[in-house]
Amino acid sequence: MKNGSKLNTLLRMLKLVKPLSGYMLLAVVMGTLGFLCAQFIPILGGFLVLHGLKVTVPLSVKTVSVALIVIALLRAVLKYAEQRTNHYIAFTLLAIIRNKVFKALRRLCPAKLEGRDKGDLISLITGDVELLEVFYAHTISPIAIAVLTELVMVVFIGSYHPALGLLAFIAYISVGILLPLIVSRRSGTLGDELREGNGALSAFMLESIRGLDETIQYGEGNERLSELDKRTEALSKKQSAFNKLTGVNLALANSMVLAFDLAMLALCAALYSGGMIEADGLIIPLIALMSSFGPVLALAGLGTTLQATAASGARVLEVIDETPETEDVFGKEPVSFDGAKIGNLRFSYGGEDVLKDVSLNIGKNRIIGIVGKSGCGKSTLLKLLMRFWKTDEGSIEISGRNIDSINTSDLRQMEGYMTQETVLFKSTVKENIRIAKLDASMEEIELACKKASIHDFITTLPKGYETDIGELGETLSGGERQRIGLARAFLHDAPFLLLDEPTSNLDSLNEAEILRSLKEETAGKTVVLVSHRSSTVRIADRTVTMDNGKVL
Repeated sequence: MKNGSKLNTLLRMLKLVKPLSGYMLLAVVMGTLGFLCAQFIPILGGFLVLHGLKVTVPLSVKTVSVALIVIALLRAVLKYAEQRTNHYIAFTLLAIIRNKVFKALRRLCPAKLEGRDKGDLISLITGDVELLEVFYAHTISPIAIAVLTELVMVVFIGSYHPALGLLAFIAYISVGILLPLIVSRRSGTLGDELREGNGALSAFMLESIRGLDETIQYGEGNERLSELDKRTEALSKKQSAFNKLTGVNLALANSMVLAFDLAMLALCAALYSGGMIEADGLIIPLIALMSSFGPVLALAGLGTTLQATAASGARVLEVIDETPETEDVFGKEPVSFDGAKIGNLRFSYGGEDVLKDVSLNIGKNRIIGIVGKSGCGKSTLLKLLMRFWKTDEGSIEISGRNIDSINTSDLRQMEGYMTQETVLFKSTVKENIRIAKLDASMEEIELACKKASIHDFITTLPKGYETDIGELGETLSGGERQRIGLARAFLHDAPFLLLDEPTSNLDSLNEAEILRSLKEETAGKTVVLVSHRSSTVRIADRTVTMDNGKVL
């Protein structure tokens, strides 16, 4: 990522703080006062030393002693309050960002997420978003605190002699600004490579876990493990280089601090020898500089940490900014289902035509069967009827209206869609079915399951409908998962059902039972039934055949 892009990313992330700007201002004020308290503790101690040396100073021993106690206690309170406020800001913003990311993923799904590594998405949602906490809790206010605190210290040190104030200013600029810029340039694209590598490794791990049975079956465990070791080692080398750069940065920062402390000592001694400052001017500015590098040392580490933060921010913003294949539609006249019509439809994906000049009338209260070999475009046609993608040419009309001018809420209410692979969540059977109708009663859920011929099976489970089915429904067979998907479609109770291979995982006996149920329970509904089996579409009122993206 180029420096200009990094800056743009960080500025965009900064804009997200706007709703919490009051809290941010409070954190900056408390942080500034807290650091000033910490810095003036050794300075006040210096005044006590001067009192012991019989040097005249403007503050009495009693005043200095009381001030030391007060600011020591105040420092603890301010530090705690500043850290608490910063973390409140950070975690509130992380919640806002996660909400934006999930909304973006919902808009992008399914068209823009098909084929994308799920492991990489998990890494983005967890690791990348979490890393932004560093920016919001340990970057924004520390920069403002450093600027304000060191300005006060420049004025204070400069009050003894302008040359001392100038040296302090150069020291703060060098450690807090110039050093981070130099380190940032040296790190180049290392931060981007680390975040991308983490995402790729997460994707590989998720793929390996999901394919564990096949790996064991075909004896590919050693090869898979070797590839994992290779990827891990490559990522470890990048992390090692990043850590080394961070260490060098810290060493340089401490060396610069020591150099400027020595320079201040030499300058104070020269000015004192020349009679331009008194004895207190020899001691206090040196103590003040030595005790005041805390805020800029915090900035010195940003040269490396901001690399990874900017890379994570860019990945998150890229998802939020990505344009969906189809936008949600609002504000149109409501419409109820009254048949569908596809006219001269053409659709391409990845530069290759998937559907070519497809025309089909889908009459109300009819069952239309579509058969054809895998890859002929049957499933794609259903996704276009769901408006997951935009057509290249031709039109899709529902109830006489172009599908692009129908409210998304109306379209989802009118259509019930069952995919080839039923996705189940790590929850109970009941909750997995209820997602089709969140306010469904238990009676409605059971009725939908009876229609899908799975009620009897569910009652045999240890806890019936309250049985947890595991991650991705791992405790169920393919046919059982498929019938749960069909139960969802029945529960949704839409007038237009789109069923993609609803019996592909069933044996002939169960298929016959499901088809009988479909025939009986879809009276008064319109059904498009897609299958590569001719036996599945025998209940259709009309059957069409597709081949190579065309209706024959």
